[in-house]
Amino acid sequence: MHKFIANTEQDRQDMLKVIGAPSIESLFFDIPENLRFTGELNLEPGYSEIEMMDKLQQLSCLNKSIDQLVCFRGAGAYDHYIPTTIKHLAGRSEFFTAYTPYQPEISQGTLQVIFEYQSMLCELTGMDASNASMYDGPTAAVEAAIMAATIKRKKKIVVSKGLNPEARSVMKTYFHFRDFEMVEVELENGKTNPETLRAAMCPNCAGVIIQSPNFLGVVEDMHALGAVAKETKSVYIAYVDPISLAVLETPGNYGADIVIGEGQGLGNVINFGGPYLGFLATRSEHVRKIPGRIVGQSEDVDGKRAFVLTLQAREQHIRRFKATSNICSNQGLNVLMGSIYMATMGKEGLKEVAKQCFDKAQYAYDKLIATGKFKPAFEGRSFFKEFALVSDVPFEKIDQYLIDNGFLGGFSLAEDYGIEGGHLFCVTEKRSKAEIDRLCSMLEVM
Repeated sequence: MHKFIANTEQDRQDMLKVIGAPSIESLFFDIPENLRFTGELNLEPGYSEIEMMDKLQQLSCLNKSIDQLVCFRGAGAYDHYIPTTIKHLAGRSEFFTAYTPYQPEISQGTLQVIFEYQSMLCELTGMDASNASMYDGPTAAVEAAIMAATIKRKKKIVVSKGLNPEARSVMKTYFHFRDFEMVEVELENGKTNPETLRAAMCPNCAGVIIQSPNFLGVVEDMHALGAVAKETKSVYIAYVDPISLAVLETPGNYGADIVIGEGQGLGNVINFGGPYLGFLATRSEHVRKIPGRIVGQSEDVDGKRAFVLTLQAREQHIRRFKATSNICSNQGLNVLMGSIYMATMGKEGLKEVAKQCFDKAQYAYDKLIATGKFKPAFEGRSFFKEFALVSDVPFEKIDQYLIDNGFLGGFSLAEDYGIEGGHLFCVTEKRSKAEIDRLCSMLEVM
């Protein structure tokens, strides 16, 4: 037993006696001598609780969060305002400690939350059914691709490079082990050209994934791109920002078959990258191919409203080879926060958030260009809350300068899109005119 495990010598001898082992070393007789570690581990001495808390506090201070920096960065994780009621309600013990509803008949509160979440998400996306959520946006993209492959019995997925690079990376990892083919369509002037997409299509294509607003912030022509997908009878998958749907056309209106995305912006904090929630909604004809669970509304024996697990095609519930997915978590607490956010904001509140994002992004775009440090990365300005600019000043220099002056600047577009000096700025409703002006004033005197 190691010295950091608080057992006395007598405790060790008593345990060895019970299991009939002569010594601790005898427990490892299956491991050859030459493979066993000898000597002492290079560990620091033990700390008291006070010392440990002090050390952890020192380590945490090495990070700078959006509590210390004014955030103008998005790229998949967004600094939206979170009403205080969310933390209060989600922190209640009946929600905060509850796990997945393995016994739905005694998990009515949990099922009601999921049902209401699904209902609001369907209204937001224009789809007929939603599942109980998934790990994050990238895994939702994977599951949508698998759905398309199952529906069409084909293994080729065409993806616009406007899709979040993390989503494309996760898809490549999954596809490697499922023998799927992913074809990436290059962007032109920051968006997907329908003719370029058409050239990538073929009869063996199962589905097409388009993100709008795309990763570069540009709002895509989803009607024209959807028409191309329908030409080859491919499943049309839209990856969307749920906040944007308060003002942009719903995927249901432009013909999407499956709608996916990242739900972090719905009342969930950035959390240095997670946990988040991925959402997936679809049309009624594809419901039985949906991954995870669907909660429905029914009546109990007394005629009172009750909630049930209408569909649970997870590998934990049915024979593994018949499962639609091996996803084993519905990110319940994150879904709860998303549900409270949508209910708290309501239709008008979401519209106001989206409108402020749009207006403030347009204002910041003009102001940043006016500093003389940036120029537009693309023609036109059909963006929602993110936009790409290019600077002749090295990205790292601007980025560090802004951090030193209390700002988290744009996301570098060099590695993922080959745009040297490219900055992807994000402006949410939280950013004030004064903050935008102060950011631009700092850059003017840089």
